[in-house]
Amino acid sequence: MQNGHQILDRMGEVSDLRNTTTQQAKRKADDAGEEVKPWIRRLGRFGYMAKGSVYGLIGILAVMAAAGAGGETTDTSGALQSLAGMPFGEILLWIIGIGLIGYIIWEFVRAILDPEHKGKDAKGIVTRIGYFISGIIYGSLAFTAIKIAMNAGSGGGNSEQTISARLLQEPFGQWIIGLVGVVIIGYAAYEFYNGLKERFMSKFILKDMNQHEKKIARNAGKLGLIARGIVLGMVGFFFIQTAYTADPDQSKGLDGALSELAQQPYGMILLGIVAVGLILYGIYEIIRGRYARMNFGKNE
Repeated sequence: MQNGHQILDRMGEVSDLRNTTTQQAKRKADDAGEEVKPWIRRLGRFGYMAKGSVYGLIGILAVMAAAGAGGETTDTSGALQSLAGMPFGEILLWIIGIGLIGYIIWEFVRAILDPEHKGKDAKGIVTRIGYFISGIIYGSLAFTAIKIAMNAGSGGGNSEQTISARLLQEPFGQWIIGLVGVVIIGYAAYEFYNGLKERFMSKFILKDMNQHEKKIARNAGKLGLIARGIVLGMVGFFFIQTAYTADPDQSKGLDGALSELAQQPYGMILLGIVAVGLILYGIYEIIRGRYARMNFGKNE
């Protein structure tokens, strides 16, 4: 009987030793990761703020256009072009360009290393592919910002029309354009739903926010995501229209969607409402840069 107790005691000691060793290894790995990972989080936060600044500028220009104050409906590249002509514009473009590089790095980290634990099932893979595509898209925007800051050229023409024209020359090009439109509409619906149901609030570290900050984040996020969902839905519709007509002139980006909105009955009022929503979306992204959950090298 005594031998049995001794065996059990030894088994318990071995189990405790294994647990201690595992915990020590985990702590050592976490400590090693902490030397680098906080910088990635800071780059990502800076990136959210840069992204928010671009959308805020788009919204401001659209509000000015709706009010007849000399603004214009434009896309992200057009907003950067407008910024170049403002006081200290080149410095701001450098800041935005570098900030967007931080956002790109964070999107690739989310896609490849999966710090948000989206997993490897179908839903998780689709989400992570979306992060990767987002990184590529904003990579192009970061390049544009830096290129304009260096006076190396303009933002170019309508990139959507150029891409559509090239695709229409390829086999199954119309189907690909139509599929892109469907994907954009799907993402637009996702953004709209997240805004309507306020699901985005789970992305914030709420314990670090006071009541005033929570209120601003909730209101800005709700209206901003709804407005962005509407505009993206229109962009997706234009892509599907291009696929149906095989006419690349039907392809329109963010600027085309806002212009189309302005041409509807009470269009300037609608444009003003959506433009304010885009400003709020920019504010939401800036707040997200400060308080977003970014579980990479740190438990939050």
